[in-house]
Amino acid sequence: MLSLALIAAGCGHGGGEAPQAALRPATSGPAADYPMVLGAPFVVDGVTYTPLDAMNYDQVGYASIGGEGGDGVSLAHRTLPLPSYVEVTSLKTGKTILVRAERRGPMNGSNLVELSPAAAAQLGLEGANTPVRVRRVNPPEPERALLRAGGQAPARMDTPLALVAVLLRKLEPGAAAPVPAPIPSAMPVAVASPTPPPPPHVPVVGKPAVKPPLAVKPPVPPAVKPAVAPVAAGNVVVQVGAFSSAARAGEVARKLGGTVSPAGKLFRVRIGGFAGAADASGALAKAKAAGYSDARIQRAD
Repeated sequence: MLSLALIAAGCGHGGGEAPQAALRPATSGPAADYPMVLGAPFVVDGVTYTPLDAMNYDQVGYASIGGEGGDGVSLAHRTLPLPSYVEVTSLKTGKTILVRAERRGPMNGSNLVELSPAAAAQLGLEGANTPVRVRRVNPPEPERALLRAGGQAPARMDTPLALVAVLLRKLEPGAAAPVPAPIPSAMPVAVASPTPPPPPHVPVVGKPAVKPPLAVKPPVPPAVKPAVAPVAAGNVVVQVGAFSSAARAGEVARKLGGTVSPAGKLFRVRIGGFAGAADASGALAKAKAAGYSDARIQRAD
């Protein structure tokens, strides 16, 4: 693994200004992400911010939209290394995208991040002060290359609304849970018209009324319980993590009620399968509560 070179950038401590950590000219390939820049502590609106290389960074806050970043899907952050990569989740819709942290900011106010116009458009943000979750990740090189070139990484699976509601309450106690968009009906619903009652029996004048014969009901066979078809397992799982030790993977699997499957030289711990992301949200919350912050919902391969 490449060691991270921490380059101290100059800092301003007056008037709410922060250092603009200048990244070296972009090169092609993975080298464009190194060295990472941290810089010295700085002050914004009377608050001191200290850049830190926190691998498990996971916070909720508000996002604004800035004019910097051009056509790239990027953001400004006050403490993350530059560059680094994060998943940003809208706590209004659950939509999640991959973004490259490239600048220091926001330069005023208390918002957590300032998104470029392209990042805000991909996330579906329409105004300032939108609640978001920002989680640092380590994406594969092809996705990094897309963001470095000004493109967009493939869309992430939407975060389950059950987890979104928990995160939103951390930021806004008492906030109502997001409501999923209604799914339009594929076919109109037919409304049955009431059946008119049969006409009353009227006897013929001059002839004695003849009673209709009694209807004989056929014997009712004993009720037979329908056979219960086996339920097929879903193909959605919660991947807790990948471990180099089979013993360690087995210990985590026993703790969380998951299974271990080999993947090359690693051992993956998964929980599932579930029918969908909503069904897997409880297992995802359980894994994260146990300290596995990189756990995520994905389709089983």
